[in-house]
Amino acid sequence: MNTNLKEFQKIIGYEFRDESLLKQALTHSSYANEHHMKKLSDNEKLEFLGDAVLEIVSSEFLYLNYPDLNEGKLSRLRASIVCEPTLAYCCKEINLGDFVLLSKGEDMTGGRNRKSILSDAFEATIGAIYLDGGMEPASKYIHRFVLNDIEHKQLFHDSKTRLQEVVQANFSEPLHYELISETGPDHAKEFKVEALVGDKVLGYGIGRTKKAAEQEAAYEGLMMLHKEESIKII
Repeated sequence: MNTNLKEFQKIIGYEFRDESLLKQALTHSSYANEHHMKKLSDNEKLEFLGDAVLEIVSSEFLYLNYPDLNEGKLSRLRASIVCEPTLAYCCKEINLGDFVLLSKGEDMTGGRNRKSILSDAFEATIGAIYLDGGMEPASKYIHRFVLNDIEHKQLFHDSKTRLQEVVQANFSEPLHYELISETGPDHAKEFKVEALVGDKVLGYGIGRTKKAAEQEAAYEGLMMLHKEESIKII
């Protein structure tokens, strides 16, 4: 765990006037409970606010940049960008998992890589920036780390469908997924899955459901085929 808030602010390119907002945005409920912090000290309220800010900023961006799409297609595109797996994927660029405050138990059971924790903390940082500096820096943060490279974000969301198409066009054997392991209690299951063509492993994925793990494995498979086989994936 890295608790250096200054370092995180350098990574995201925003300096807080009220650093306590950032600390709250990075405080998971398990940490607040373990340290007997006062009520509402965790990041859940900031996540609620950040989710709303993210929705309006992403909606405006898509409305202005995709003038030929109707309401239904815009809604689906927005959903693919602001969903939990995609936001967790965005967190990798800023190493957000290294800065989240977790209880010892949550930390030991892989909380820093748990998509639900990462996506919630990401939305909470949006809420914190909005409260600290207003809509302009919050919008800038969203544009920089969420609304960049929309094609790949959409690909990440639709990866199973796209991988199926790529495999059918380039391989004689069918695509299939295999469950490698299933760990954790019922309320916090973790599934590990691999995507294969024949015996060839294309990618691995981890998720709270088999479907989520397959989605990540498919995305990793697409990236591998693009890099190693020079196959067009978008």
